[in-house]
Amino acid sequence: MTDYLSRLNPEQRAAVETVDGPVLVLAGAGTGKTRVLTTRFAHILLTQRAFPNQVLAVTFTNKAAREMRERVASILGQPAEGLWLGTFHALCARMLRRHAELVGLTSSFNILDTDDQLRLLKQVMEAERVDAKRFPPPALMAIIQRWKDRGIPPDRVTAADDSDFANGQAKALYAAYQDRLRTLNTADFGDLLLHMTEILRTHPDVLAQYHRMFRYILVDEYQDTNLVQYLWLRLLAQGHKNICCVGDDDQSIYSWRGAEVENILRFEKDFPGAVIVKLEANYRSTAPILAAAAGLIAHNSGRHDKTLRTGKADATGEKVAVVGLWDSDEEARMVGDRMETLRRDGHKLSEMAVLVRAGFQTRAFEERLITLGLPYRVVGGLRFYERAEIRDAIAYCRVLHQPADDLAFERIVNLPRRGVGEQALRAMHERARAASIPLTAAAASLVEGQGLRGKVRTAVGELLDQFDQWRAGLDRNGHVDTVARMLDESGYTGMWKADKSPEAPGRLDNLKELVRALADYESLAGFLDHVSLVMENEESGETDRVSLMTMHGAKGLEFDTVFLPGWEEGLFPSQRSMDESGTKGLEEERRLAYVGITRARQRAIISHAANRRIYANWQSNVPSRFIEELPEDEIEVAGSAASRRPMQQAAPIAFPMMARKPREVPAWEAPIRPKREAAMPVGTRVFHEKFGYGTVTAVEDDKLNVSFDKAGDKRVIDRFVVPA
Repeated sequence: MTDYLSRLNPEQRAAVETVDGPVLVLAGAGTGKTRVLTTRFAHILLTQRAFPNQVLAVTFTNKAAREMRERVASILGQPAEGLWLGTFHALCARMLRRHAELVGLTSSFNILDTDDQLRLLKQVMEAERVDAKRFPPPALMAIIQRWKDRGIPPDRVTAADDSDFANGQAKALYAAYQDRLRTLNTADFGDLLLHMTEILRTHPDVLAQYHRMFRYILVDEYQDTNLVQYLWLRLLAQGHKNICCVGDDDQSIYSWRGAEVENILRFEKDFPGAVIVKLEANYRSTAPILAAAAGLIAHNSGRHDKTLRTGKADATGEKVAVVGLWDSDEEARMVGDRMETLRRDGHKLSEMAVLVRAGFQTRAFEERLITLGLPYRVVGGLRFYERAEIRDAIAYCRVLHQPADDLAFERIVNLPRRGVGEQALRAMHERARAASIPLTAAAASLVEGQGLRGKVRTAVGELLDQFDQWRAGLDRNGHVDTVARMLDESGYTGMWKADKSPEAPGRLDNLKELVRALADYESLAGFLDHVSLVMENEESGETDRVSLMTMHGAKGLEFDTVFLPGWEEGLFPSQRSMDESGTKGLEEERRLAYVGITRARQRAIISHAANRRIYANWQSNVPSRFIEELPEDEIEVAGSAASRRPMQQAAPIAFPMMARKPREVPAWEAPIRPKREAAMPVGTRVFHEKFGYGTVTAVEDDKLNVSFDKAGDKRVIDRFVVPA
């Protein structure tokens, strides 16, 4: 019976056997958190302290709930039936079905998905005569969700909580929306927790019923709880006070979706006499990786004191590499070259990952991996050129380059909204078919001949005139400047600036990265050809693939080798995060760096570039303050721009909260790259995905003149060819 306890180390065993009373288990990265939680659950059942239906176990994902159920059943030797085990939303939905009438619903209420929620909000705004174009419904949805995450119903929205959305109408719209939900006998996801918290708070008899029911409460990932989840748990725990929360304040990285790190930091105040158990033996990473991560996170003041140490018998390994590079192109080459070397040495691609701070950073690495022929996958998101905003922007570019591209014109004619509905599109298609002309010509004909009327005619006419102006400016202003102006003047970037959803800033960053990518090509046609080639590189069925993802998406994962690019002030730590949240935002960024480093089992490679191109301009960068904070004994400095690293200067840089403002220079004054040896000398036989085989005839830095066997003489950038 006690065999399951013998597999635990002393810290883990203490966390399992300290059963009664409030317990906080501080589980550092790779310390066996899941094992402790599931073993504790099984221990409570095996020692007959409670029946299965008297334990409430809360997770953040369905996957974690399934894993816990399977592990508990494995320890018990039989399936565990009647468990109250699941996510916050699933458990609250189950409870709310029992008490729906207390909030004006019936037990058969429906749960709205995000699309239905947005549609209902639009209806409410229309009924209240609020202009949905001026005040986007997604922005109102974000405001209402924030109130629900904090456990605030409409009647308790104070002046301090209120928003200036729609000239101060947000609170009234929230109340109208909740009334409409009740009328339709529906609830959104935020309501599940909000309603149950309100029921427990205002109905003592219901609360007492759950106090009698649940003798023990187990909570996973406590550092990620928001305020309403915290309130719900605290109400339920006031009965027996046998609550065990497992989490790591050093891995609290989700404040942007409502998580409050203060919940885990104030556990001892909420539950006086609580036992704190620290899990500090890491079974994932080598000693240098753990020491580097510990040295970095120690600079945070808002944390419980704990230091990871290795729990493995042989934990010696490579120091954390800090590679300083001249620019972002060289950074992508460095990552690709190291991956190829590791692969040749027998390492699997599936055990390598590139973790970026922002989604737009993946483009350079995707293109480099395609050039090298290394299969990859983007985890938790789409490939760069598959993202909706990038497809939209490329459709604009296709119409600019080729007015007869009907599919592209149809995609963007009503993006942003210009009032072009199905009727107007049908009229364009009918005119195009009748006259055998492109859709743009048909639209122009309808505008001139009054075939379109009112605002639609004006809007389409203006768009066509704009395309004529942008085409005229291509030769004069260049394709990079013209596309940047087109995305701005068309209102497309303005559409995303007005969108207040959490994804909007990332979409704008992706659009900037797209414009930056244009600068690598001599013409718009060359860029569009390249995009077509990239899109043809469909994800193969091969399972051995490099993983690209954001550091937020990497939490809970681990790899043998982790690349951490873009450690520069303003990018990481993110200037946007520091501007919005000050010191609190900076500490969360540092926790994110800690999470990134601790994903690595054997080697971590951090890199920073001295120069990056933003739109058509070069930007000179200062290495991240986080590099300065890494313990010098645990890192190894390398790279062509390694001397720019702050810690190698006579006096360390004192970083203010604001990042040092980068110096920007126009593209034609690009920083002069130090001379480097030609990767492909004259005479080298090479292969290009579009032009085929050829021979290098001249080399100028990273640009090659190639005489292709079938396509003739071309000038290409060396990263787009490989030795034949």
